[in-house]
Amino acid sequence: MRCVEDAVADGFFGRMGNLWKGFMSLWVSGIEREHPEIAYENAINSMVAKYTQLKRATAAIIRRREDITGRLEKARKELVNIDRDLIAAVQSDQKDLGVVLIQKKGSLTNEVAELDGELQQANTDAESAKTSLVQVQSEINKLKGEKDRMLAKLASAQARVKINEQLEGLSVDAEVKALDNVREHIKNTVAEATLGDELKDNDLDNRLNKLRQGSGDATANDEWEKLKQAGAQKNQRTIG
Repeated sequence: MRCVEDAVADGFFGRMGNLWKGFMSLWVSGIEREHPEIAYENAINSMVAKYTQLKRATAAIIRRREDITGRLEKARKELVNIDRDLIAAVQSDQKDLGVVLIQKKGSLTNEVAELDGELQQANTDAESAKTSLVQVQSEINKLKGEKDRMLAKLASAQARVKINEQLEGLSVDAEVKALDNVREHIKNTVAEATLGDELKDNDLDNRLNKLRQGSGDATANDEWEKLKQAGAQKNQRTIG
């Protein structure tokens, strides 16, 4: 029963852990979308970390290659010395020493062959590791360049979007409507003034005043003519 309870608890906490990881992944993804420079920095840092690990591994491979090279050189030198010792043993007829030297030579020959194979493999591994280092370094540089280009494109696009939004917000409807209202007001004022003039012309009092003014002008002209005639007649009588 206890095992069942433990299994249920492990399953529950496992699901909760997966749910939390999923939530964190979505949260991080959202942040990276809002701040793409963070995503690029994370990717670059991750690749730099891998490059560092690969560099350490490559260094270990190179150290192993150097170690194998040293052991191989030592074994070959020892093999040369054994050949010399074996010749001396034969010349001095020391069979027991010669047998030991022959056994040792066989062992060294096998060791040299094995070390030679290991060295070839170590050289291959070192070259492969160095090639991988160069590739990773190149990818890091490419990613850095991509980061600069993409962020520059994003900044340019955001600027264009902002400008477009501002242009869309700059509606001329209000300004045109205000001018239309002004135009309409001017037209109405002119019409009112014209109407006032027309009403004045049609007003009875104004018409009567104009009529009286015209009559007064005619009466004054008649009076003037009469005065002129009277003056002329007076002058004629004075002369006669």
